Amino acid sequence: MTNYEVMFILDPTLDEEKKESAIDTVKGIIESNNGTVGEADKWGNRKLAYPIQKKNEGYYVVLPFEAEPTLPKELDRRLRISDLVMRHIIVNKDEK
Repeated sequence: MTNYEVMFILDPTLDEEKKESAIDTVKGIIESNNGTVGEADKWGNRKLAYPIQKKNEGYYVVLPFEAEPTLPKELDRRLRISDLVMRHIIVNKDEK
């Protein structure tokens, strides 16, 4: 198992229920592929460096997890097609 971290930015106009649902969906993707998820670090609304989809703010979430090396590719694919996620990045914490 390899240590990873995914940071994603959600649409800030979503209500709290939909934000929690989106976070649970990402956790579900990881857990359904035999990964283990750590505690979600919710940074809240932050100003973006540049406008994305005509929005100047985003709701940031950082989620550490452990998984097999094949999972990040699937997670990346699923986050790309999600309408709720504006941007995301997956980082391998074990790589130097």
